[in-house]
Amino acid sequence: MSSETFELATRFSHIRPQDTPYEDQGLRDFFLYRDLGIAEATGGKVIAQLVKANNAPEQGTGWHRHEAEFHIVIMLKGWARFMYGDKETLVATGDCVHQAPGIVHYLFDYSEDMEYLEIVGPANFTTIDAKGPCEVPAFTPWKSQQPA
Repeated sequence: MSSETFELATRFSHIRPQDTPYEDQGLRDFFLYRDLGIAEATGGKVIAQLVKANNAPEQGTGWHRHEAEFHIVIMLKGWARFMYGDKETLVATGDCVHQAPGIVHYLFDYSEDMEYLEIVGPANFTTIDAKGPCEVPAFTPWKSQQPA
């Protein structure tokens, strides 16, 4: 039996719902973000966060791209409509999207209950505004914002 010890490249992390609150300090002011502790545990190699709708999609994200090596979105609740290039894509509960590095996209519509898990590497990925290849469809007004 060997008594060797190994240096781990990352460290163990266990974040419970009560450990990290949803905050409005993320990339978009109309979403709330909950840090899952992965950026700290991986030394910045990866970020994992829960993202949920906070305000109605009046303008969406605008056309942009991310400088990242890896980026996936897993829709946990609700739905969101994206433009990936000139293709409209509905991402619904249970769907997983791999956003290829550098793909120009626009999240323009989402449900009131939208919530997704976003995993990106590296954790300090950047977002760059981009010129869109086409017009973007209209968003769907939330029921809570429609007159009674």
